[in-house]
Amino acid sequence: MDRPFLEISRVSVRFGATLPPVLSGIDLRIRQGEYVAVIGHSGCGKSTLLNVVAGLLPATQGGVVLEGKEVAEPGPDRAVVFQNHSLLPWLTCYENVKLAVDRTAGREMSRAGRHDWTMRNLALVRMEGHAAKRPAEISGGMKQRIGIARALAMRPKVLLLDEPFGALDALTRAHLQDQVMAIHAELGTTVMMITHDVDEAVLLSDRIVMLTNGPDAVVGEVLEVDLPRPRDRLALASHPRFLAAREAVLRFLHERHAPPGQAAA
Repeated sequence: MDRPFLEISRVSVRFGATLPPVLSGIDLRIRQGEYVAVIGHSGCGKSTLLNVVAGLLPATQGGVVLEGKEVAEPGPDRAVVFQNHSLLPWLTCYENVKLAVDRTAGREMSRAGRHDWTMRNLALVRMEGHAAKRPAEISGGMKQRIGIARALAMRPKVLLLDEPFGALDALTRAHLQDQVMAIHAELGTTVMMITHDVDEAVLLSDRIVMLTNGPDAVVGEVLEVDLPRPRDRLALASHPRFLAAREAVLRFLHERHAPPGQAAA
């Protein structure tokens, strides 16, 4: 059997010796080029799991292996896009992206090559026309586009998305989802996304990993999303397989693992 591209093996995370673990024995194997969404109720440890994969948080037990190498610290092979764009306000959009290019490819590319690569990644998110603007001069959706461009400019092996569209209005969110699908189709980047949006998970993903309620959260179910690519949100809105996948996730969230204090629907 081939070794998985990204392997999360028996990962448990505990904050304090007297507290129950947030995550308990998480096992997940992700293929190269796969788009995987992790979904669950608030407090189930979704972002904690992503932080372990990013190397921002050590696992209490277990570990993460990327292309045969254990993850022990943050690195450019795992680029993270958070819900908060985290752009440097005194730099232009171009400079925010180029900063990542300089840090990760400064010795490999010429000055002209770094400029071209920066503009290439701005073009991927359709922001090349706003390269000279600073974050305060663009919308929230545009800021997230720059955050995604900055992450892609690092040429990561894995793109980690932590609810990147959660703070955006519905229309902007839809545009960015479509853009991320187009980028994934063009680049074939391996993506692990944290989300609380069921429709988003079904639309974007090859598989959906559903976590049980925390503490002591485990992988409850993994759903294969059997939908052809490229995907059109309007065409899929009434597609039987889209509706079936959506229903399966909703059933897991609302019937089997309703939030504490709420009866199952």
